[in-house]
Amino acid sequence: MKLLSILMALPLWAVETQQIRLLSTTDLHGWITGYDYYAAKQSGRGLAKIATLVRQARAEQPASLLIDCGDTIQGSPLEAVHQLAVRAGATKALDPMMLAMNALGYDAMAMGNHEFNFGLKNLFAARAHAKFPWLSANTIAAPGSPAFVPYVIKNVKGVRIAIIGLTTGGIPAWEKPENYTGYHWIDQVEAARERVSEVRATGVDAIVLAVHGGLDRDLKTGNVRPGEMPNDNLVHQLATGLPEVDVILYGHSHSTNEGTKLGNALIVQARNWGQSLAQVDLDFEKTATGWRLIDRKSKLIPVTDSTIDDPEILRIAQPYHEAAERYLNTPVAHSAVSMTGSRARIEDTPLIDAVHEAQMHFSQADVSFTAVFNPGVRIKKGPVTVREMAALYIYDNELFAVEGNGRMVREALENAARYYQSCRDVACAGPLTNPNVPGFNFDIAQGVSYTIDLTKPVGQRIGNLTYRGKALKDDQPLRIAINNYRSGGSAGYTMFRDAKIVYRSGKEIRELLIDYYTAKKQLPEKADGNWQLLPANARSTIEAEIAAAAASRR
Repeated sequence: MKLLSILMALPLWAVETQQIRLLSTTDLHGWITGYDYYAAKQSGRGLAKIATLVRQARAEQPASLLIDCGDTIQGSPLEAVHQLAVRAGATKALDPMMLAMNALGYDAMAMGNHEFNFGLKNLFAARAHAKFPWLSANTIAAPGSPAFVPYVIKNVKGVRIAIIGLTTGGIPAWEKPENYTGYHWIDQVEAARERVSEVRATGVDAIVLAVHGGLDRDLKTGNVRPGEMPNDNLVHQLATGLPEVDVILYGHSHSTNEGTKLGNALIVQARNWGQSLAQVDLDFEKTATGWRLIDRKSKLIPVTDSTIDDPEILRIAQPYHEAAERYLNTPVAHSAVSMTGSRARIEDTPLIDAVHEAQMHFSQADVSFTAVFNPGVRIKKGPVTVREMAALYIYDNELFAVEGNGRMVREALENAARYYQSCRDVACAGPLTNPNVPGFNFDIAQGVSYTIDLTKPVGQRIGNLTYRGKALKDDQPLRIAINNYRSGGSAGYTMFRDAKIVYRSGKEIRELLIDYYTAKKQLPEKADGNWQLLPANARSTIEAEIAAAAASRR
């Protein structure tokens, strides 16, 4: 009894634990406010709303790190107007996204490919305004040294966490050379392996990769998506090839992943445009040699109708917002009819013909390709402003023309047709849209006529392909208008990758549209019907699926 009493009187030494919270955003694309500039109304997106979620998450767990996975300084009209002014030397204002991210206290940002869109002058200006490091371990400057900080090690409550940044290697395929002069991209896995070894030697307690790159395959089936570029979407390879990595926060692909265990890593992706915040909680246990990671939990916190805008972030954005609104309200042209993009992936529409008309004018092309980037675009009968033109073409792509032929056109159209699933029966019941092919990769052609038959297998769907009234032969020489991303072979359009470029616009396609219709004064009011989707009974099913997908993103 005496021994038992003595034992019960001894202190019980509790195991010391610590939780570190990782918060992550990605592909913000300049969306600071919750205002949809294209529709001129409020929407459920933006860093101001994410800021509210961040402050709530920090109040719950102050031991936290805030990380972004890239594509921040390009995208929304608010950021685009600022970037164009910087490029023209017309402003010395600080970058709005960097100001907002500074105010929110970001710890690091992985470099995205769209950071290069406006050239190195703009990139360096924005980076100089950031109070946090821009990371990229695989972006290299001659003669082989890292061009940017490869990683940071953060000490949070005594726990040391390494954050290694990685950037898609597809930039040379998408950007004009002057936008990345002096830089090249090495293999992400090898670059990460070197840095993982380096930080592990310093005795860090956890390793996090912040990656601007997605998954090149379906996680359920393991099937690699057709047309994937080398050194682009390598999260799967990073997770399975680097067992010392604990967490991978990623972006680039504009999809979501609430948390998947892959290899040893937990991989997580927030929704783009500030529509959700990724949260990863890391639980550590104190040992004789340091902290040991014992558990990882993750979730995505969505922006909802009840999520308020953070007033400090709105205040920072206000002057940039006002400048964007002045620009967007500039008159451009007139439309004789009301038009919508809701059926533009189902049938030929005058809205998409308007893009083709401008592209063919500036490039002097025989055939033009473009995608429906915004099915929600609406143009009312009457005056048309820059706002509607921006809504029609929401990306900062440039116009190229390449020397091509009929084979390229046919193969490009077959690649585009992968957006649809095959009809399995006479009723053509859904689903008929392919979840592995985003709608913005469904390109439509002008200058040729054709049909897309969903009763035919993939690769054999394009029929009645004609050019100037005659069947298009594979060896028919053609000058083809495409954007800079297609020229690089992105999204399976590899047939354009090595084609000789004979024209570069030097301006974003959106700017070309504004210039063209400012001069012409009138938008087309009727499509020429040069393509058809078959069978007809598939169209209503596809329209409903597109509408449902759009509603789920709101």
